[in-house]
Amino acid sequence: MRQNEHKLFFGVDKIAILTYALLVFMGWLNIYAAVYNEEHQNIFDTSQKYGMQLIWIGSAFFIATFILIIDAGFYTVFAYFFYVFLLVACIAVPYVGRSIKGSRSWFGFGSFGVQPAEFMKFATNLALAKYLSNVNIEVETSSRKSRLSDLIKNYKNTIIAVIILGLPLLIIKVLQDETGLALVLMAFIITLYREGLSVNFLIFGLLSALLFILSLVMESQTLIISLGVIAALSFLFVKRSRKNLIIISIVYAAASGVVLGTNFVYQKLEPHQKDRIDVLLGKKTDLKGVGYNVNQAKIAIGSGGFWGKGYLQGTQTKYDFVPEQDTDFIFCTVGEEWGFVGTSLVIILELFLIIRVIFMAERQRSPFSRIYGYGVASVLFFHLAVNVGMTIGLMPVIGIPLPFFSYGGSSLWSFTILLFIFIKLDANRLVILR
Repeated sequence: MRQNEHKLFFGVDKIAILTYALLVFMGWLNIYAAVYNEEHQNIFDTSQKYGMQLIWIGSAFFIATFILIIDAGFYTVFAYFFYVFLLVACIAVPYVGRSIKGSRSWFGFGSFGVQPAEFMKFATNLALAKYLSNVNIEVETSSRKSRLSDLIKNYKNTIIAVIILGLPLLIIKVLQDETGLALVLMAFIITLYREGLSVNFLIFGLLSALLFILSLVMESQTLIISLGVIAALSFLFVKRSRKNLIIISIVYAAASGVVLGTNFVYQKLEPHQKDRIDVLLGKKTDLKGVGYNVNQAKIAIGSGGFWGKGYLQGTQTKYDFVPEQDTDFIFCTVGEEWGFVGTSLVIILELFLIIRVIFMAERQRSPFSRIYGYGVASVLFFHLAVNVGMTIGLMPVIGIPLPFFSYGGSSLWSFTILLFIFIKLDANRLVILR
């Protein structure tokens, strides 16, 4: 048994690895279709994006193998180091990095570019897992797994956890203006909820989001008056006491603050950002401007029908009607050429991998491994939901890739590192990591 423990694939979850490999392979075929050129039909042509993606895939497999070789304890020991190192890299890149499409968020190495913000996802996940696994842990004597009971009872722990998430979010958004990558870090809220964050925080977040949307489609004065009426009517259903009066007043004041704050933030946005929000909410129609991408994406997906037009037969794809069709909008290529069947298959495979990761997380003895696993699932789910959602017009276009599918070395490497660290941790699931 001990001899087997030193083998590369001993204890690793082969189902997760096979699903990952299948998604990567399907993504490569779709990148080929998205940028297909009759003058460059060789799928291994490295002068084209699909050829370059093959290099990224090969290097990703090498990285995955290297991760599986390293001892699992390495990731707990160096968790904070990775976090601080990539924070520094994210701070430095706007000043010494390469500008690509108006965003100076890449380090250039010859013809290659690396985006440190992509790797911040696994580093933040490691740091969060390291911190939360080191706080006071309550080990239950029943069959239920251990849970971080004082995450919310001890507000210090909550604040520190939020700081761990908030620092990279602010740095990526403010210094690099990469809204999509910054928002991905909010997905770790799901991890905090699994580890003891009160459901009240989630309810507060959902209500705030609802107020945010209502503030964009209604006049602020009308909405505040409506909230006042709801606050007054609430006294009919609660005990009339000074305490309840204070609570309702505070809630009303906070809700009014969200409404006014939303209006203030909205006015500070760039014109193109306002237009994207207005188009999403139906306040404006601009099929030739900011709404062009989403409109063309819908046409491409809708034209695929049930079975699709066939591989390399997509006209919307072939004639470049959809911008960024090999990266942020690659789901359009799937929809047009593979149809409803193809898009369903991709979504099912992505969800299957996420569910598999959650299953693996729940079987961990080590809190560090469990927390990290939920972080992996949270990030993958956020990427999947937002990417597909923006492609079909249900979410604003914020530009984040479809996991393991979209073109790009940084995104593929970051997803590979994120996933395979957990696969390695899972292979040592009987060990308590500190």
